[in-house]
Amino acid sequence: MSASRRLSASPLSFDWTGRDAQGRLQRGRSQAGGDNQLRALLRRRGLHAIEVQVVRRPRQRKPSAADIARFTRQLAALLRAGLALVDALHMLVRTQEQASLLPILEQINADLQDGQSLSSALQRHNTVFGDLYIALVQAGELSGRLDLMLERLATHQEKTQALARRVRSALTYPAVVLSVAVAVLVVIMVFVVPAFENVFAAFGAELPWATQWVIGASRALVHNGPLLLGAALALVGSLLWAWRRSPVFVQRLDALRLALPVWGRLLQEAALARWSRTLATLLAAGLPLAQALQSVRGTCGHRAHARATERLAQEIERGSSLHAALAREPWFPPLLQQMCAVREESGTLDHLLEKVADFQEAALDERLQRLASLIEPSTVLLLGLVVGALVLSLYLPVFQMGQIV
Repeated sequence: MSASRRLSASPLSFDWTGRDAQGRLQRGRSQAGGDNQLRALLRRRGLHAIEVQVVRRPRQRKPSAADIARFTRQLAALLRAGLALVDALHMLVRTQEQASLLPILEQINADLQDGQSLSSALQRHNTVFGDLYIALVQAGELSGRLDLMLERLATHQEKTQALARRVRSALTYPAVVLSVAVAVLVVIMVFVVPAFENVFAAFGAELPWATQWVIGASRALVHNGPLLLGAALALVGSLLWAWRRSPVFVQRLDALRLALPVWGRLLQEAALARWSRTLATLLAAGLPLAQALQSVRGTCGHRAHARATERLAQEIERGSSLHAALAREPWFPPLLQQMCAVREESGTLDHLLEKVADFQEAALDERLQRLASLIEPSTVLLLGLVVGALVLSLYLPVFQMGQIV
């Protein structure tokens, strides 16, 4: 068993100073299960440790997808420039600015120097890089074009993240506006309306029905506020519990999201673009279609698409063609089925799927722009109408003060 495989589940980081066989002073940072294990690792590299010091680091967050994409792009560029993999990774370790990614790169660097392949070193950090990333790196190693595969992988990650940002931005804006609207209404009902109620009590006359309704709603909110807040927190807690524990609930919630009139169409188009681009990247890497579909299943983002992709993989393994299997799945448009029927025969399915992803992303961008142009004025108008109606109902008695007095 190699030294790297004997590392503890939570290795420590060490700053070390040593000398090589020619007596030259070397410094570096590596991870190991302890002081003795690090010295053994250094001896295997032909270094004699002079000083070893543990690096104390606070608990780091998990690297983001953007961090991984940036690292992939940098590593691909260094390999394309002619550097050996170990030298390229060592350079990235020395120049790494992301604290969350540095310990992982140090461990990968140590594993490479210990003789492991890059895919094997990445496998120890599967929760960070994911099965798709590792499968593509392994395909690049087997084909001897790791630099080209890393470039393709970086491009895939960047486009996928850009698509996710656009969809997230479109979904976030109305949610933020509605949250602000609810907060404004709560402030008005809890703090402003009671102040007006005290003033109206001195009038001694009957208030307009709109004002009475607002005051009644304010009283109910103030008196039952803790109960309503507790019920809301209990509902959120129950939903989170069901999300983590109940696959049936997650499946139904996912189906509900996809069935929404506007957002469901956006989510479906984004899922199809992500599905097409990921499958194209895997096929271009040389993976068989059935294996590529199994890897794509986890990147769809929706349970319905994941189950449909799994059924496609099973159909392919039984000898069916992709276009015939797609024809039995309602989540994939007929145009994709027809195009796959042509391209499967010519062997250019990966190029077709790239074009499909580009087309879907362009269509999604256009739809998002149109939607944003409608949402912004609509939400502002809705907020203005609600707040304006509340303010008007509070000032009606003032307008009628002559009659009340």
